[in-house]
Amino acid sequence: MVALRLTRQGSKDRPYYKIVAVDSRKRRDGRYIEQLGTYNPMAEGENYTLDLEKADKWIGVGAKPSGTVASIIKKVRKAS
Repeated sequence: MVALRLTRQGSKDRPYYKIVAVDSRKRRDGRYIEQLGTYNPMAEGENYTLDLEKADKWIGVGAKPSGTVASIIKKVRKAS
């Protein structure tokens, strides 16, 4: 099954995440199918980007978003 989740980037104490579509059996930071956006928890204000069309495509074919990714999708939908 495909999942929409975060993969960690950045250095120690400076996390930065990519929002990706990935096989749910893969490791957190393993190989992913497609990058959908980014999330930077260290930034103030709007700290995420997301391609909503790609996310909708993956959800349409059965991908399950993680809790954090679902909340980012909700924020993007509300903003547009």
